[in-house]
Order: sequence, then C-alpha cells, then structure tokens
Amino acid sequence: MTALPNPDRAVITRYLATLRLRSKISHIYYRQVLNGFREVAERHPVIDRSTLEAWLREWGARWHPSTLLHRTRIVDRFLDHLVEVNLIARNPIADLRSEYGVEHSKPIWRALIAPMPDHALAALRRPKPFGSVLGEIMRDHIALMRNRGYRYTTQRAWFLRFDRFLQANPELATKPLAVMLEHWAEAKSTRNHAAECERLKQALAKALRHRDPSLPVRRPNTRPLKEVARHYRKPHIYSPADVQRMLDIARSYPSPRAPLRPMAIYTMLLLAYCAGLRRSEIARLDLGDVDLENGTITIRETKFFKTRILPLPDSVMVELRAYIEDRGRAGGPQYPQSGLFWHDQSNNRYSPAAVSWMLVDILRRAGFKPPSGKTGPRIHDLRHSMVVNRMLQWYRSGINPQDRLPFLATYLGHRDINSTLVYITVTQDLMQEASERFRMIGAACLNITQEARA
Repeated sequence: MTALPNPDRAVITRYLATLRLRSKISHIYYRQVLNGFREVAERHPVIDRSTLEAWLREWGARWHPSTLLHRTRIVDRFLDHLVEVNLIARNPIADLRSEYGVEHSKPIWRALIAPMPDHALAALRRPKPFGSVLGEIMRDHIALMRNRGYRYTTQRAWFLRFDRFLQANPELATKPLAVMLEHWAEAKSTRNHAAECERLKQALAKALRHRDPSLPVRRPNTRPLKEVARHYRKPHIYSPADVQRMLDIARSYPSPRAPLRPMAIYTMLLLAYCAGLRRSEIARLDLGDVDLENGTITIRETKFFKTRILPLPDSVMVELRAYIEDRGRAGGPQYPQSGLFWHDQSNNRYSPAAVSWMLVDILRRAGFKPPSGKTGPRIHDLRHSMVVNRMLQWYRSGINPQDRLPFLATYLGHRDINSTLVYITVTQDLMQEASERFRMIGAACLNITQEARA
C-alpha cells in the first residue's frame, strides 16, 4: 500500500472529470468529500484500514451517520480508481471484503463506523467458499461445466448454500452424503427449498459420476418441481387494445427534465411486445444493432449464449427510425457501440433496472398494477402476450401453428421448442380458434375413420 500521491490534488480533479456528474452541486459534494479524505490520508504513511477509520472519526463528528455512510461510497469508488490507474496497490475496503467473505462494501463501512469495529467485522465473517468436506468436488464440477460453455451460476448458488450449511454443521462431515442431504432438506419446509434440494441432488450425482463413471445414474424425483410449478403465478395476456393503451400513455409520459424519455419508453414497449424482447435485451441494445436499411435488430449474446437477428414489421421500423432521429437531435452519441436507449442525465444507457422501473410505471398508470407492490401483471407478460397473440393470428390466417413453432422458438432466443411451449397460455380466444380448426379439419378425419370401420 502506498501513500496518496500528487499533493496538488490533480488526481481528484482528473477523477471528477471522468464521472460526468449530473449537476454542479454533485461536483461540489464529491470534491468536498475527496478533499476531506485527502487531508486525512496525507497524515498517514499508507492508505490502509487505520486511514479509513481516522477519516470516519474526523468526519463522523460533522456529518449525520446516514450522511457519512452515503459519503463512504464516494471514497470507495475513488480508491478503486486509484487502483485502476496504479497509484495505489490495493483498496483496503476490497481487502476487508475478501478477508471477511462479504460481497458488498456497505457492511464493511458500517462495521468500521461502529464503536467496536473488530467485533462488528467479526460478525460479518462468512464461511470460506467451498470449505466443507464436499467443497472440492463441487468447486471442480463448477469449473468443469463452465469450461464446457455453461454459465452454471444458479447451480453454483445451490452448491454455495449447501456448502455453508455443511460448514455450519461440522458433525455431518463424517456422515454419508444421503444423510447430509436429508438434514439439508429438513433445514427449511418451503416448497422452493424442496425443489432446490432435488436439483442439488441431481447436480451432485452428476459431479460424482464425473469422478466415478461406474456410479449408477440417479433417477430424479419430479414431485417437488411439479409442486412448485403448480403455484407459479399465471401470466397476464394483454390484448392488442391493452398494448395500445400502454403505448398511448408512454407517448404522453410526464418527463420535463428528460424530453426524450417518453419516446424511449414508447419504443421500449414496442420492442418488448412486437419483438418479445426481455428487459435485459432492451437495455443492452446498441445503436449499431439496429439495421434501418434491412429492417432488423441484432440481439447479442443473451440467454443461452444466443445471438439472433430479428426482422421487424415495417410499422415498428418507422417508429424505431423516428426514435433514433429524436435521439440524435437530443445530443445522443452516434457511434455504433453507444446505448440505443440513451439518456442525457449521465450520458449513458438505461440500466435493466431503470428499464423495468419505467415500464412498470406505465403498467401502473394504465391500471394493470396497483400503485405499489409486486402484485398484478408483469413486464415479462408482454413476451407471453406476444406469443399468444401471434398464435391467434396464425389460426385466423389459416396457418398451422405447429409448423411455425420452431421459427417462433428461434425468434424468442430459446434453446428448443419446449421452452417456447411454456409461453403458450391457453386463453378463451385461443381455445375457440383451436376448436374451430379441429371442427374444420380434425372432425372430418374422424368421420372418414368411422366410415372405414363401418
């Protein structure tokens, strides 16, 4: 660890220039915090935990604890910047996170503010990842599956939870695996935990078979998974009239400080419904992903590692072209890698969380969701609605949907047709169209069969 460089404060000035803060007031706050931290750091030979505690004591006497905790984020990001530009070797907060197994910085700062920091930090300590008796097996299996091209993030979370349970119950270390899993299943009585335990058993069986291929293949128990699926929330299918109402609300969305926002939300809704895009796919769209000449958009490296090029209807391309023109007039960057849905508040793209918040606000304004809470229809239900309404259009046009399902699966970015079948919610209109198609085609076949038997 080295001392803070450049007594002339040039480092702070250059750092603030890279942040593109929203207002001059934010710039003043940041400079005040960083200059105060610098004054304390200059009195210490190195930037370490004692430097941070000295700054917290000195400025804790001037600021309210909540304000001080908020200001710690400014210092933490500044220390990360100093590490990036090789002006200091390590960020002491990052070292403490690693030492105590904490993922985020805020609990570390809160512990350092406490009257007894050592005790507060000790209370944060988490078990070492994969430190149990089965830790090596689970860690090696995760590495193997990731080398094969799987993300394996969800399975890693299952393994980590089971690993922490084993470390918290060391008496199970000498027990058979079946006994360990039995105790883990009894740790919680929820349906989701039972389903996770079943998936964990399958993943562990696969890991053990990789080490010893002579082990028998484990037969899965589908009952816990079916029990969870039975209680899934059913998707809400928006009618074309519902979608039109949301689009009208988006166009008139009140946003005096960001005039481009109504058009951005309107275009997001169009792509969520007409192209069936996930919210993360909307947020990650670049300006260069839109091909106005050929009428397509490119969705890159999303779920299942898939990249796909989607043709869009002419009516959608007209709206997309209008949005891009408005974006250019608003001062949006024109290089291909810039975010398609850009905002001028921090000269950056909207995050997936921001996209979700804005679209959910449209649902609330349209009366589909209550003013607060998570109940009611979801944004992802637009994707379900796109599939159901497309099926209805195929039925009404005389097209056999069965022949088009592989194309629909590719359009949605699914691995196979089974993932697409989940999106086919049986509505009254869809049931009526299917029954009418059977009456016209299937019933005649049954009559022929009965006549042949006679």
